[in-house]
Amino acid sequence: MLVTEMLKLAPSPEQAHALLATMRACNAAADRAAEVAFEHRTANKIAVQKLVYGVLRAEFGLSAQMAIRVIAKVCEAYKRDKTIKPIFRELGAVAYDQRILSWKSRDRISLLTLTGRIVVPVVYRGRWLTAAGASVRGQADLICRDGMFFLAVVIDVPEPPVGPDPEGWLGVDLGIVNLATDADGQGHCGKKVRAVRRRNARLRAKLQAKGTKSAKRLLKNRRRKESRFARDVNHVISKQLVGKAKDTGRGIALEDLQGIRDRVTVSKARRADLHLWSFGQLRRFVTYKAVLAGVSLRLVDPRNTSRTCPDARCGHICKRNRPSRDAFRCTRCGLAGPADHIAAINIGRRAAVNQPNAGVSSGNAA
Repeated sequence: MLVTEMLKLAPSPEQAHALLATMRACNAAADRAAEVAFEHRTANKIAVQKLVYGVLRAEFGLSAQMAIRVIAKVCEAYKRDKTIKPIFRELGAVAYDQRILSWKSRDRISLLTLTGRIVVPVVYRGRWLTAAGASVRGQADLICRDGMFFLAVVIDVPEPPVGPDPEGWLGVDLGIVNLATDADGQGHCGKKVRAVRRRNARLRAKLQAKGTKSAKRLLKNRRRKESRFARDVNHVISKQLVGKAKDTGRGIALEDLQGIRDRVTVSKARRADLHLWSFGQLRRFVTYKAVLAGVSLRLVDPRNTSRTCPDARCGHICKRNRPSRDAFRCTRCGLAGPADHIAAINIGRRAAVNQPNAGVSSGNAA
């Protein structure tokens, strides 16, 4: 299984200066190549290389392989939308492949700069690089973030052998008020996440209205804080769900919520909550953690899961079965309970009768 790991580098001041100069030159060269690609309306790497390769090497001092990597970056960006010319940030990520990057030891890496190769210490190697049987695959991206340097590498982590069929399915209902509720009744409340997001939204509005240099600096420093908070919450939830499923010998059943933002309508006051709902990230975290733990995962149709009576003898489906967001009460048999818990039970039961989706149990994760 392929995972992406962020390795933290610790260059000396001289090395940091060389890395910054290299990143600035590569991104300036990318802007130049983007102008040519846009002018000739081509995203073909061979065609763009013929037009700009010599210019990139002569004007920006790039090595042969750095120029090739810059051209590839430009063509990939231009392919995504050929109606606009790609623009690259001064310190945007720079791609390194095996010709301009090499490992000198487990904690030292050699990177090519404009002034030659430098050997940079790796102070944090992440979780997966040290795993048994793990190996680095493909190219890596050099990233400068808040004055610190990171290397995003793709690591091939061996998957555990496929175990026996699960003894059952742990259904998980995803939501905004309750981020996740499993079929055992355990919930993960989203109240704290929403409170943090709303507080940050109010703060952003005040700082943007102020418009001073200090306000812009504070906005820049806080721009990723909310994202890191939500990511941490999703990591904790996914770890607990996968751990519970593995300990009980069950698989995990999730709702297939792809495209839900286009299918549902909410009031204006709740649009921000729907837009910031990171169910896709939570699903990705559950997916890769399940694969690495040897836990089966299935996606099921979420329609009417919170309106269906879970009693096998009843199974009544009706909109009135859910009189409020939190409550469920079957209008036929009278069975009642929390709506999210009822939905999670129905999701688990649907997984038991659905055929496995081969595209869910494997794939890349970040």
